[in-house]
Amino acid sequence: NAETKGIELVSDEEKTDTSFWNLATMWLSANLVIATFSLGALGITVFGLAFGQAVLVIIFFSILGAFSVGFFSIFGSALGLRQMLLSKFLIGDYATRLFAAINVVACVGWGAVNIMSSAQLLHIVNNGALPPWAGCLILVVCTVLVTFFGYHVIHIYEKWSWIPNLIIFIIIIVRFAMTGKFNSADFVGGRTTAGSVLSFGGTVFGFATGWSTYAADYVVYHPRNTNPYKVFFSVFLGLLLPLWFTLILGAACATGIANDPEWTAMYDEYSVGGLVYSILVTKSLHGFGQFCCVVLALSTVANNVPNMYSMALSAQTVWSQFGKIPRVFWTLCGNAATLAICIPAYYKFESVMENFMNLISYYLAIYESMMYSSHFIWYKGKMSAYDYERWNDKQAYPLGLAGVFGFACGVAGVVLGMDQTWYAGVIGRQIGEFGGDIGFELGFGFAFIGFNVARYFEKKYIR
Repeated sequence: NAETKGIELVSDEEKTDTSFWNLATMWLSANLVIATFSLGALGITVFGLAFGQAVLVIIFFSILGAFSVGFFSIFGSALGLRQMLLSKFLIGDYATRLFAAINVVACVGWGAVNIMSSAQLLHIVNNGALPPWAGCLILVVCTVLVTFFGYHVIHIYEKWSWIPNLIIFIIIIVRFAMTGKFNSADFVGGRTTAGSVLSFGGTVFGFATGWSTYAADYVVYHPRNTNPYKVFFSVFLGLLLPLWFTLILGAACATGIANDPEWTAMYDEYSVGGLVYSILVTKSLHGFGQFCCVVLALSTVANNVPNMYSMALSAQTVWSQFGKIPRVFWTLCGNAATLAICIPAYYKFESVMENFMNLISYYLAIYESMMYSSHFIWYKGKMSAYDYERWNDKQAYPLGLAGVFGFACGVAGVVLGMDQTWYAGVIGRQIGEFGGDIGFELGFGFAFIGFNVARYFEKKYIR
């Protein structure tokens, strides 16, 4: 049956899901996909790091990003509140509406980036018989079919969809090892490398922590007395392990591009899709390799399903009148917007992915900074302090002026520390020859200070 519930509080009677495996596989399937592989490859092809350096960045920044997803998931079971509804209690009404609006845009952006990497694979199979727009359309339609039915069907789908993906990634490991093209390269130090490490770290952090603005959405049907440590580690490890595996594999395979002119040509024309095709099909598995490419391309559905489901919940949070519009309608709108964006952006995949991931890391760092400080400073870290039964009463949570001010301060920090192709901040451009991105780190710190100073006065004089 299709889920009819939107952003409303999930009652005790509805909290019947007790499976921790559901929590782990939700994020296992969503991250054991071609988009994760593509991001890992950027560490070598775009940021110019040695394989060992890329691995260290992946390990550290993935932990940093995945922690928040595990932490916020605890609130879903304990309070029965969706992530954006929970945010109202922590950063206030107006600030939550602001983040919900950004989240709608981010979810659509995620969907577009993910689909682009898969459309490359679908297009290259069978000598380009399937045009890019058709590949994008197929993936969007598949996403709609799963998200239409809601929470329970999503969990069932994600419970099993990781299995074929894992098999194909293992085949990629075997075939790549047989080519002998792996090249670890030597570590090179200096300010320029430091800048590349920080910039790649920002993209990995953005990818890993990207689920934090809807983490609680997928735990709300677990009973309130569910062990919080089991919730945290189910989500944390379910997210972290596939991130490590797939990102590192992407980086390893990308080291082979420089050793083979044919691989270089394929990568230049088809980006990561060309790299995967070279490993699985060309002088390799031929027809079976093409079949593997198609299955791997369809893995994007597992990654996009949570984006589109939570996008609808975020849209309902932006304005109370939007909450009256069914979740299914917002899901359809989100997928339509994703399709409209990913087709033209398909031809600029690398730059779009790098810039988008960094932008994601900026706003999420600001969000997490204020959420953490509100819970531990203003709610004293106690779940009992949340009057969740009054979720629809504006007097039960802050107005959100401190949250808006904290966001503005965070943006100021981001502007100083960012290093993008279209803009480099005063601090960011000082790091190495090509600059280094410390936007999310400065955004986190500036937002923390601005929010907590403003929250003192907001609580004292308003609520």
